[in-house]
Amino acid sequence: MHPELSFEQAPPIDVPFRFFLTAPLFGIAAGLLLFLVGGDMLASRWTPTALAGTHLLVAGYLLLAMCGALMQFVPVAAGGNIWRPRLVAAWTHPLLIVSVTLLVAAFLTQRSTLFLAAAHGFTLALGVFGIVVSAALWRSPARGPTIVALRIALIGLLVTLALGVTLAIGIARNAGWPLLSLTDVHAAWGLGGWALILLAGVSYLVVPMFQLTPSYPAWLARGLPLMLIMVLLAWSTQYADTARNESLLILLGGLGVSSLFAVETLHLQHRRRRKVSDVTLLFFRTAMLSLLAALLSALVFAMFPELRFDPRIAVWLGVLAIVGVFVSAINGMLYKIVPFLNWLHLQNLCGLQAVPPTMHQMIPAAAMRWQFRVHIAALSLLLAAVWVPALARPAGLLFAVSSAWLGWNLIGAVGVYRRFRNRIRAGAEDCRC
Repeated sequence: MHPELSFEQAPPIDVPFRFFLTAPLFGIAAGLLLFLVGGDMLASRWTPTALAGTHLLVAGYLLLAMCGALMQFVPVAAGGNIWRPRLVAAWTHPLLIVSVTLLVAAFLTQRSTLFLAAAHGFTLALGVFGIVVSAALWRSPARGPTIVALRIALIGLLVTLALGVTLAIGIARNAGWPLLSLTDVHAAWGLGGWALILLAGVSYLVVPMFQLTPSYPAWLARGLPLMLIMVLLAWSTQYADTARNESLLILLGGLGVSSLFAVETLHLQHRRRRKVSDVTLLFFRTAMLSLLAALLSALVFAMFPELRFDPRIAVWLGVLAIVGVFVSAINGMLYKIVPFLNWLHLQNLCGLQAVPPTMHQMIPAAAMRWQFRVHIAALSLLLAAVWVPALARPAGLLFAVSSAWLGWNLIGAVGVYRRFRNRIRAGAEDCRC
C-alpha cells in the first residue's frame, strides 16, 4: 500500500536537518514564556501571552519540523522531484524563523506593523514552499493513500496560511471582521487539515517501517483524510449561517474521526513483530492516547453544559492536542528520522570501505528515555496547571528543559555523523559524498 522508497532522490542531509535542529528552540521559548508569565497564560486561549505561546509551538516547533519532514519525505516516499531543495530550504527556513518571531512579538506588543510584517513573511515563505512541494507531489507518478494524504495536507496548510494572513491583516487594520470565528476556523484547519492529516500520511509509512507493525487497513488510510476534510468543511460553513450552532457536535465528530486513527495505531503497535518498547513507540503511544483523551474530555464537557463557558476548557483541549499529540509524535519521529538519515547518508558516503555507526549508536538510548520522562512530566504538569495556576511556572520550565534536551540529543546525532564523515573523507579521498 506504500509507494516504493527512492533513497537516491533524498535531498542533501542539511536540507531537512536545518528545520529539525531549530524546531526545539521554539519549544524552549514557549516553555520559558510560560515560566515568566505564570498561570495567567493558561487562564484563556485569548490572552496575548497564550496566543504568543501557542504560535511558538504551532508556527515554530510544529511547522518547522513538518516542513523539514516534507522536504525529505516527498522525494523519498512520494518520488516527487523537489526543485532545488537546498535553495528552497535556504529561503524558507530563515524566513519562517523571522516570521514566527515577528508574529510572537506582535501578539505580545499588539503592534499593527508587526502583524503585517509577519503576514508578509509567512506568505513569502510558505508560498514558495507550497508551490515547490505541490509541484513535486502532483508530478509524482506514485499512487496510494500516503500520496493522497500528503496532497490534502498541503492544501490544508495553504488554507491555514490564507486564514492566518487574513486574521493578521484584520487585527492590524482593526477591521470589523468576525475575527473570533475566523480564529476557530484557522485553528481547525491548522491542527486538523494540515498537522493531523500530515501526521497520518507519514504514519502510514513510518509506523510499519520503524515500529515493525502491520500496515494500516486500506479503508482507514484512504478514508481518514477525506472524512477529516468533510468535518472541516462543516466546521467552516457553520459560521456562514449565524442561525446554526453545531460547534460541539462537529467538534465531537472531528475528534471521533481522529480517534479512529489513534485506536488503529495503538492496535497495530500491539501487534508489532518486535515487542521491545523503544522511545519512539512510547512517544507515539503518548500522542495517540492524548488524542483519545481529547475525545473523552470533549464528551465529558458535553455532558455538563455549564462547563462549556469556562475558558479553561479550550486551553485544556489545546494542551492535549498541541503538546500531547503533535509535540509527542514529532519528538518520537525525530528520534527515528535523524539517526536513519545519518546512517543512510554515511552508507552512501563510504560504500563498502567502512561500516557506519548503527542507528542505535547515533543517540544514547538512556538520553532518549530520560528526555521522554521529562516530556511526560511536563505534559502532566501543563494539564494540571490549567486548573491549578501555581503549577504553570514549573510546567513551563520543565517543558523548556524537555525541548532543550531533545535539541541536545539531535545535535549529538549530527556530531556523530560529522565525525564519521570527516574520518571517511580523510582516509579515502575518492569516497563519494
